[in-house]
Amino acid sequence: MAHRGRAGPLPVRHQRSLGRRVQRDERGVRAGHPGELAGGSKGQGDGVMEDFETRTAQWLLENPLEQPGWVVEDLIPCGLTLFAGDPKIGKSWLGLDLALHVASGEPFWGFATAKGTVLYLCLEDTFGRVQRRLQRLVDEANDNLCSVVSARRIGTGLIEQLDSFAGSHPDLRMVIVDTFQTVRTPSNQTIYSADYEDMGALKAFADEWKIAMLVVHHTRKMGDGDIFNTISGSNGLMGCADETMVLKLKARGSSGATLSITGRDVKDQEFSVRFANCRWELVEKVSDEELEERAVPEAVHAVVNFMLDGIADVWEGTATELLSLIDCGGVRANVLSKYLNEHSAYMRSKGVAFSKKMVRGMKVNHLERVSMGVDGVAD
Repeated sequence: MAHRGRAGPLPVRHQRSLGRRVQRDERGVRAGHPGELAGGSKGQGDGVMEDFETRTAQWLLENPLEQPGWVVEDLIPCGLTLFAGDPKIGKSWLGLDLALHVASGEPFWGFATAKGTVLYLCLEDTFGRVQRRLQRLVDEANDNLCSVVSARRIGTGLIEQLDSFAGSHPDLRMVIVDTFQTVRTPSNQTIYSADYEDMGALKAFADEWKIAMLVVHHTRKMGDGDIFNTISGSNGLMGCADETMVLKLKARGSSGATLSITGRDVKDQEFSVRFANCRWELVEKVSDEELEERAVPEAVHAVVNFMLDGIADVWEGTATELLSLIDCGGVRANVLSKYLNEHSAYMRSKGVAFSKKMVRGMKVNHLERVSMGVDGVAD
């Protein structure tokens, strides 16, 4: 009798799999399965479909795995880092200074570095220009920093060149590509697909050799409330990168700038920096508390101020009614409701509790002032 909802018998290959007890080896990987990646793996080029290489949840809980390391502790992890900034802002100066610190093993901005070989692809420069920059930065250096001013492009030999260099330099710690556009190959793909594929090739190299790959790129002139949205290109760039850094001047003609960082295995960070004597100097690191507060929309701050400055301890009403009482810069009612839900914990930390209540059969917003304890935490 056929199973309900299934038209006819199962294909033969499924009948065989149902009748076979699935075995797993000590790694939690399915064993004895044709095309298994472990052991005699079958590549895509041989016409045989590969099975998934799986790990069970229990195996993942019980077995420690190697975690991504750091080339610059808490700043530059192993993997792919996208480093963007306006043209001529001084990205190459920061890249070269960073390379010198990793090559010598000296701390960078007070962050420890993993000493080793650094390959710097200065593909918009000449050796003469690199020489002049080095002379401005240091009096002496070691042989750990290697510069290149010409290279092949992705898909036409670049990865093979990088593999050859990594194979002959077992202590390779970092590769800097300056700039991303100089190693790209024209493509007929969509912008997103081309961006992701090119970045993916560089990331695969970095992951295979367990190094840091810093890719220098440009930002657009068009402003945006989110600094990371100013990166030239599609979301495929950030989507592929393990970490993204954006350097932005605080004002036109200023020597001060902000370096904003986000990523998968790094916490969001922001640094105030200053360009002096041909290098970017750290002025201060923005506190986590300030970063958290900046991430809160202005509409939420307006609601908190409305409650703290008001006469009543409690307010109830719809988002539309709330918008009529405060200045939220054109925020729509449904967006305000979303913001209040997302940032209710922040609001409570400021002394305002948010919840939803049913009043006469209608769901309304309930705002209430709460007392703050001696430790500054809402009771």
